[in-house]
Amino acid sequence: MSVPRIATTSRITSQERQASLIAAAASLFAAKGFNGTTTKEIAKAAGVSEALVFKYFPTKRALYAAILAEKVTVSALLGAVEEAAKKRDDHRVFSLIASYRIRPGVDPTLLRLLLFSALEGDKIFYEHVAAYVRTRIDEGAFRDVDPLLAARAFIGMVVHHRLLHEIFGVPMHRSHEDTVETYVELFLHGLTRPTPTRTRSTGRAS
Repeated sequence: MSVPRIATTSRITSQERQASLIAAAASLFAAKGFNGTTTKEIAKAAGVSEALVFKYFPTKRALYAAILAEKVTVSALLGAVEEAAKKRDDHRVFSLIASYRIRPGVDPTLLRLLLFSALEGDKIFYEHVAAYVRTRIDEGAFRDVDPLLAARAFIGMVVHHRLLHEIFGVPMHRSHEDTVETYVELFLHGLTRPTPTRTRSTGRAS
């Protein structure tokens, strides 16, 4: 996938320069993924030197974060997740994360960025989900499972949904809301520790 070269002028402002770098990087990350894109390629696409890229963004990760900050409010989402986690609202915690990945009208470039992010091991969501699962295991609410594998299972489920419907064009047969609800219920049903039931005595003498 070829990336269009960003036009530059001799009197471009600092904000315009940063915007051109973000635009060039977004296209490359969406096409090749974070690990598959080099800062040299970003510089070439933006029509600048690699040194100038590092002047505005000290690391490739910082540039990636700037792209997401422009397109989505990840911090706001994590804030809502943490608030639900404090209340031990399991259903809302996982619904918020699933809804973030499964929603209509997503920018195609953003979608590809998020998919590559998940496939390459995005620690933002894995760490939050795994930490929450570990807490609920310690509290006796969830089964004793590997928290990181549980996090990968949940995020992998919703990422796979995106791959099918947004990348491969498989038509959805339920609404986004119903889809999120179903995935969350399936996941929590397998994770939640069953409530022990008491067996009644028959009163028979042995």
